[in-house]
Amino acid sequence: MFPFCFEWVWDMPHMVFMGGLWYALSIIGAGLTFAVVKSIIDMKSHDGQNQEHH
Repeated sequence: MFPFCFEWVWDMPHMVFMGGLWYALSIIGAGLTFAVVKSIIDMKSHDGQNQEHH
């Protein structure tokens, strides 16, 4: 069941589950955002340089 279904009831187990779900999704999203931003910064700082580092 999802919150947009008419049968959804906001009881304690649903609140804990949805809180944990959004907590995990926010950590994953923050990690992906960090990786993308760091990759862009690294690409711009090493632009035109031929370095032998991985």
